[in-house]
Amino acid sequence: MVRGRDGAISAAPPIDDAEAAELFSPWEAATAVVIAVSGGPDSVALLGLAARWRLAGGGARLMSATFDHGLRPESAREARAVAAFSERLGVNHRTLLWEGEKPTTRVQERAREARYDALARHAIENEASHVAVAHHQGDQAETVLIRIAAGSGVGGLAGMSKVSWRNGVAIHRPLLDVTKDRLVATCRARGWLFVEDPSNENDRFARARWRALTPALAAEGLTEKRLIMLASRVRRAEAAIEGMVDAWMEADHWRIEDDGLIVDAQSWAAAAAEVRTRALSRFIRKTAETYGVAGAPERLERLERLEAQIAAAVAAAQPLTRNLRGVLVSFDGEATLVFAPEPPRRQTARSS
Repeated sequence: MVRGRDGAISAAPPIDDAEAAELFSPWEAATAVVIAVSGGPDSVALLGLAARWRLAGGGARLMSATFDHGLRPESAREARAVAAFSERLGVNHRTLLWEGEKPTTRVQERAREARYDALARHAIENEASHVAVAHHQGDQAETVLIRIAAGSGVGGLAGMSKVSWRNGVAIHRPLLDVTKDRLVATCRARGWLFVEDPSNENDRFARARWRALTPALAAEGLTEKRLIMLASRVRRAEAAIEGMVDAWMEADHWRIEDDGLIVDAQSWAAAAAEVRTRALSRFIRKTAETYGVAGAPERLERLERLEAQIAAAVAAAQPLTRNLRGVLVSFDGEATLVFAPEPPRRQTARSS
């Protein structure tokens, strides 16, 4: 049992400096790290531990940033509280504002995208190689649940990765293996004040609704621990599948020509269905990058449907052409798949 400075007792042990040093070891090579802090216990613990790590000789320069989305009247006050806490720790702070008209649908999703964009821009402006966010084990479990309900593929069920990228900036999640109660215990043990965001309990939002269901799911055996175990196993499978796709892409199955990517249809058809689907995604992306097509990532369902259509066409030796957001995918009925930009005339007709 741990009693915090506020008198609250927690059975969860707080994170000590030695454990924090392990969590932050990827920052040793960082130019600087922007700590994203909302004022909640997770991000307050992250900032407080990071500041102690830096004082103990951690290599990276630290700064903190709060994204004020302006969706709640309390948000500006919370940002000022984070600024004061940062000053106390000797860390420079900046409040980033979400300016312009706010969305009325998919609010949390769009606020999250705007937040990551703003944090990455702030990192670039300050020559920081990393942004650190405070997602923890409970967030990971909720993410897996939400993605199961959405029918995600293997990659989605792997949950959040510890490092992702935004405009060349590493988005690091050092607390992903840490439980929320330990973060709260850390704040209480150190006397670090935090706030609770009421939107976390607002059933307008999907994540809050899933959070409310977790006790009932846990009673049936679908605990946070088992969801984390599932994500870990799926990540292993995901790495193995991506390795297979890498090996196929590196073999002599395709080439770039002036008018498109040329793929050996029989070699593609001989691969496993999952490899074929992922190769299609990569070819569509590569075509967009190579020929300047303003395409967008395809949803998994559309890629799977395209994979089935092309596989059937190759098996039957029947020509096929499909258009995916400005990328023409065609099979000549014999031996060749071509990925090419949509002709300008058709682009103009479609946009008019």
